[in-house]
Amino acid sequence: MTMFRTKNNRDSDHLLVMDIDGQSLDENNRHGNTSTFFVTLSLLVTVICERLAYYSVYAGLILFCTSKLDIGQANATTVHLVFDGFVYIIPIIGGFLADSYLGRFKTIWISSLIYIVGVFLLPAAAIEYNNWNWTELSVTGRTALFGTALVCVTLGTAGLRANVGLFGAEQIESLGKDAIQTFFNWFYWGINVGAFIAYVGVAYIQQGVSFAWGFFVPLVSMVLSLTVFVAVKSRYVRTKPKGSILTTGFSICAQGSRRVNIGSCGKKEMLSSAKRSHGGDFEDHLVDGVVSVIKVTPFCLLVILYWAMQSQMYSTFFAQSERMDVSMGGGVNVPVAALSVFNTIAIIIMIPIVDRLIYPCFNKMGKPLTYLKRIGIGFIFATLSMIVAGIVEIRRKEYLDRANPTIQNLGGQNFNASTMSVFVQIPQFALVGVSEIFTSVTTMEFAYNQAPVALQGLLTGLFIAASGVGNWVSTAILAIVESATEGDPWWADEINDCKMENLMFLLAGLMALDFIIFCIVAHFYTYQDPAKFEKTVGVPVSGKSDTDGSPSNDLPPSYYNTFNNQHTHQTVKTSDGTTPF
Repeated sequence: MTMFRTKNNRDSDHLLVMDIDGQSLDENNRHGNTSTFFVTLSLLVTVICERLAYYSVYAGLILFCTSKLDIGQANATTVHLVFDGFVYIIPIIGGFLADSYLGRFKTIWISSLIYIVGVFLLPAAAIEYNNWNWTELSVTGRTALFGTALVCVTLGTAGLRANVGLFGAEQIESLGKDAIQTFFNWFYWGINVGAFIAYVGVAYIQQGVSFAWGFFVPLVSMVLSLTVFVAVKSRYVRTKPKGSILTTGFSICAQGSRRVNIGSCGKKEMLSSAKRSHGGDFEDHLVDGVVSVIKVTPFCLLVILYWAMQSQMYSTFFAQSERMDVSMGGGVNVPVAALSVFNTIAIIIMIPIVDRLIYPCFNKMGKPLTYLKRIGIGFIFATLSMIVAGIVEIRRKEYLDRANPTIQNLGGQNFNASTMSVFVQIPQFALVGVSEIFTSVTTMEFAYNQAPVALQGLLTGLFIAASGVGNWVSTAILAIVESATEGDPWWADEINDCKMENLMFLLAGLMALDFIIFCIVAHFYTYQDPAKFEKTVGVPVSGKSDTDGSPSNDLPPSYYNTFNNQHTHQTVKTSDGTTPF
């Protein structure tokens, strides 16, 4: 038996007792692992409940607007896309507040309270007050309550979305990289569980029972989320706010752009004048990190149109679903929003196949799929989804012309529906799901591996923000198309009277053009190796420092080879110095 001391991430001495095989017998570790289990479990329950609440609002938004607020289909779709856009943009502010002022725990706690106010107002906007012998709310009053609720939900989501995942990673940081990866796998699983329940169960209540009860579910869910989160507050590992890298990044860009930039080899280098080695005010590795983020920015811009395509599942696809046969027999109707479940199912089924079969197969052939190749493949699947949606729309109208339309009531509103089954839409939803595996998942991995640790959050935030901007771009495209084709409409409140198939083919064409531009930009991109930043400057991956303020060097040398061991194919370069797309 051997005994030695090591330092954990909370800077306390920790006595480990090891047997001859190197196995820990320390009872404190066991106790700590038990505590960590309950902490991470509480955070997973928190995220499941929060996502259930969010997607419950998200699933019923358009139908509630059209059936209860007298808002037309086109304007309801605009409200939906603007709401979703802000939900993805504002987390940047939530992350900034946590990093600079409040810390992650307080930010999550305060955001949850604001969130609860929002989901409390939702059923208040949906209740039929005359059933209680009370004065009925006017449409204007319902709209005001509903709008205020959406604002509160947006603000609450901002603080939670930006911090729950990172806060969870902090809790298990001392257990190593594999534990963090496992947490994020379950974290993503929790998000999909919440979405699944919302799209199948809550959407059915909203469409088939009442919106009042359907919006009561997210209220209960968020109260449970906050209760579980606070219940284990004494066991959380908390880090104090240390300032946001955003402020430092802007300062580096400002100083670097004001002065002449000269590199170490006499060639001009981006922002090099901000480096201390060139007379600037900032550490060289910070400047290099900001430059690495700037070089990835074009891809953040190019994925915006992809997210505009992805958002069609909840706008144009939704309008299409409302006007197709949703009956399953026996008087049971499929909730229109539940079609999004096939997107989730495609992701759940395909991720193991892609991870265990497709990627390894390409590696064995000597043609590994690099990050940018994966993202490009996702663009192709998104394009195919729009094409399939256009073909379905043509066929839907053919069925509508052949037979009398079916009058179906959804959420209290009547729709002239085609006799074509709504399940014909499954391929277009599934294709979007497959595209997410290659594009959405890979952009997060790409962001994580193309910047130093201190800037990973910033770069990840930019890619998340791109998805929000994509919703706004979708709104703009729909508005422009509606205005430009007013005489022979491609998009309108009643899609039975317009040529929405042309809109789908236009979106497919835009996505194909975006793919071509993406390929050109990707050809000239050189992959960054963040391990070089860490090894050069001695900054640990955890971003933690010892109590004396100096960088911790507790990480084993094997860590610095992790990037190259797992992503060797990312660093292959052509003769002209670029990395193959």
